[in-house]
Amino acid sequence: MGVDESLIPEIIRKKRDGLALSSAEIKRFVQGVTANEVTDAQIAAFSMASIFQDLDRRERTDLTLAMRDSGAVLSWASFHLNGPVLDKHSTGGVGDTVSFILAPILAACGGYVPMIAGRGLAHTGGTIDKLEAIPGYNTSPTVHHFQKTVREVGFAIAGQTADFAPADRRMYATRDVTATVEQYGLITASILSKKLAAGLDTLVMDIKVGSGAFMTDVSVARELAESLCSVGTRAGMPTQALLTDMNQPLANSAGNALEVLEAIQLLTGEVTSGRLWDVTVALAMQNLCLSGLAADEQAARIQVHQALASGRAAALFERSVHAMGGPVDVLSKPSYFESAAVIRPVMAPDGQLEKWITGVDTRALGLAVVGLGGGRTKAGQAIDHAVGCQGWLRPGERVTKDRPLAWIHAQNEDAFQAASVRIQSAFCFDDEAQQDVDLVVIETHTA
Repeated sequence: MGVDESLIPEIIRKKRDGLALSSAEIKRFVQGVTANEVTDAQIAAFSMASIFQDLDRRERTDLTLAMRDSGAVLSWASFHLNGPVLDKHSTGGVGDTVSFILAPILAACGGYVPMIAGRGLAHTGGTIDKLEAIPGYNTSPTVHHFQKTVREVGFAIAGQTADFAPADRRMYATRDVTATVEQYGLITASILSKKLAAGLDTLVMDIKVGSGAFMTDVSVARELAESLCSVGTRAGMPTQALLTDMNQPLANSAGNALEVLEAIQLLTGEVTSGRLWDVTVALAMQNLCLSGLAADEQAARIQVHQALASGRAAALFERSVHAMGGPVDVLSKPSYFESAAVIRPVMAPDGQLEKWITGVDTRALGLAVVGLGGGRTKAGQAIDHAVGCQGWLRPGERVTKDRPLAWIHAQNEDAFQAASVRIQSAFCFDDEAQQDVDLVVIETHTA
């Protein structure tokens, strides 16, 4: 049954004039978007009206649910899972390799994690691009195979499909070219509709803030966190959020194969500290407490460390990779991953020796990886999984003749030189060290 097209201009006019839309009106609008009975111009008008008049919490919840119901919604009832279905979502950053460590930890602690992830966007890396650095890994399985892997292993990671929240796909494409992406209510509905479509019981958001994030201001990130937590919980999916720092790369590497290899180091116990470790543990603890798998933070921390120390999380990662088409022994064979032709250090610029690193433009570091071929400058572009950077100097560390700013993995000399210039210009130097406290997890938000 089609949507009465005469109602659509009235819905837009009502929101334009600052009046609250009813649940039925929001549902009619989204149905029209899905059926292509609402034009791109009308989507743009609705989005711009929302920019100026905003959507209240109830409207945001109704929009989220209507967008969820515009496509397939996973049901887990027939799989008879003996634990909660849970997940996290990150707003994106540089060196954000959390998913590969967090998902198997949560599975080892009794959760089920159907992680539907995306590709790289602008200067940020994408989980699916990183997974495709693993030979044979199928990021587009059938829904049945995806759910079967979640049931048997405890987690699976796959790419977004056209089946989930198709109304969001149309609305986002229009918002992207009409300067309406930043509207909090529309962002909230866009993110949460897809997570609700995955059939989650609970969700923890990782909202990045800083020079390497899409949000550079804490107050802006805080407002988005409050919207996401409120709407997600109202929609029947209890949601909490952590604000985490992205004023420097999270992992010690950026680049598809390099980041997977670093995640494996954490899973196997070769690395047991650092910013990536801290954020992963914090998100794991939050997930375990919110889902009821842990009674409190102390119990959650113990469970997380046991999952890693016992080797169970690492074993589940390897099982999931194999179930999705990858090798059976990915943990023990780094030779599966492509290696770049040129691997050399980039040193500090002339005159900066023995000075201190006081800051870094993390976005510029991400763009250096994109320039090497590790990301895209246009949709559909092929990427090079082998290239990237690793071993950054961090703010608070001192430049010496034996400490490069980073190591570059490039395919040729020209690419190496271009990345070197970008990386050198991304760092700030000073004669004196700064004593600022490095907060990795800035704050926690609940509904």
